[in-house]
Amino acid sequence: MKIEKIIENKKQFLDLLLLADEQENMIDKYLPRGDLFALYDDDLKSVCVVVHINSETCELKNIATYEKFQGKGYGRTLINFIYDFYKNDYKTMLVGTGETPAILSFYKGCGFEKSHRVKNFFTDNYDNPMFDGDIQLIDMIYLKKDL
Repeated sequence: MKIEKIIENKKQFLDLLLLADEQENMIDKYLPRGDLFALYDDDLKSVCVVVHINSETCELKNIATYEKFQGKGYGRTLINFIYDFYKNDYKTMLVGTGETPAILSFYKGCGFEKSHRVKNFFTDNYDNPMFDGDIQLIDMIYLKKDL
């Protein structure tokens, strides 16, 4: 297994990034300025994007694993990698997500705790209603992890 920081042609990973953020123009807002990491285990399994917020904080903007490889620890491995990668540069890592129990549980299992909520984020910023299964995403739930 290896994890690479991708410097050029980040859009080649768009199909995977769209699994976690369904609207391409939203990805276009953070991908150019973000650090993109790709996890390979023989072939590509997961990607994530981390952006600089300020001198003390970075944000995990997108993390996605191909559906057939989900639940095998690739996402957690990628989070552990970026935790180590950024721990000397920032004090805190944020991640924003919809109010979906399984995803919130995943992040809590990775050491994140609830931080704050942005009301109506998904309804205000996306062209179409966003769903995770049967759950419509309305508010953005932010979690944080001390690095």
